[in-house]
Parts: sequence; C-alpha cells; structure tokens
Amino acid sequence: MSTTEFVIATGNPHKLLEIERILSPLGIRAVSQKEAGVSVDPEETGTTFEENALIKAREVSRAAGLPAVADDSGLCVDALNGRPGVYSARYAGEGASDADRIDKLLGEMKDVDEGHRGASFVSAVCCYFSENDWFCVRGECRGSIAFCPAGSDGFGYDPVFIPDKAGKTYAELTGEEKDMCSHRGAALKKLRLELDKRYANER
Repeated sequence: MSTTEFVIATGNPHKLLEIERILSPLGIRAVSQKEAGVSVDPEETGTTFEENALIKAREVSRAAGLPAVADDSGLCVDALNGRPGVYSARYAGEGASDADRIDKLLGEMKDVDEGHRGASFVSAVCCYFSENDWFCVRGECRGSIAFCPAGSDGFGYDPVFIPDKAGKTYAELTGEEKDMCSHRGAALKKLRLELDKRYANER
C-alpha cells in the first residue's frame, strides 16, 4: 500500500512516539497535530475512555481533513474504587504536573498494604475516518501501585505502576519492553490488526 497519513490527536510527545512505533510497519505515517496545523483541544466530556477517545479523534480529524487516531487512557486503582479512571489527567486539578498527580495518588494509598495495591492501566484507542466509519479498541494491563516512584523513562503514572510479572515500573522499562506489556501497546496491537485487515486488499 502507499503511505497513508494519520493525524494523532495528542499533544503528548510520548504518546505520539508509542503510536508511531505501531503504525509505521503498516506504511502509515503518524502526523502530529502541530504538523497538521491543528490547534483544537477537544473537551473530554465522556464518562468512558472510549467516549473520550472518539470525541478527540472526531474533532481532530475534522479539523485536519485526515483520518485520526486518538487515545484516552487512565489508571484504575482497586483500593480507590477505580479512581482516578477517566479523570487521571485531572486528578490533582487543572495545571497539575505528573509529580503532583503521583503525590496525590500515593497520599491516598499511604495506608494500603502491599497485598491490596492492585490496579489496571486502561487505554481506549479510536480510529476515525468519518462519522459513519470509525472504531475503538481497548487494551488493559494489570499490575500494582508502588510505594514510591522509580525510573525516568516514562510519563504520567509510569513511575508508580508495576505491571504483573515485570518486577519494575513502566518508567524503568525500555520503549520496546513497555510496548510488549502496556495497556496502550495492547490497544495499538488491536488497532494494527484492524487496519491491517482494512488495507489488506491494497497490497
């Protein structure tokens, strides 16, 4: 197939790199919103990860005139009844840093013992072509919340999330290792399968 451009509905360079790694083997060039000349910042009013991913993909696709891929992801902690969930990015208030959000999380978890610190990272990825042509996929990764941050090769809650069987946090994994086990990696693999089927006849 010829190279196809998809605009990636995020201002987060880390997410852009993760999505690029998955789309590139399909002959799809991931274009940032900046490259596409898009400055929209859709309000995430959905109550699920899938709803928010669709909102972002739809608005950015329409603004750019290109197919769009959007991710909405978050951390769901068992001991906090699934919080922060879809509010992960806003957990410590508007303008808060990753460190602020981690501090708030660890503060709420300070009395939770090691056996009850289970959590899931969830990612919903929406691929939007038009109002009648779009789909969402979901990926999840089970793990636990560390007692203190570790690692520097990550973003968000990566320094305090330990995937099951990994023995270290997301932020201590290489990009390739993270892709193999991460929630976004799982969702993007499903995205890749769906796109592979879509474009199979063009090869």
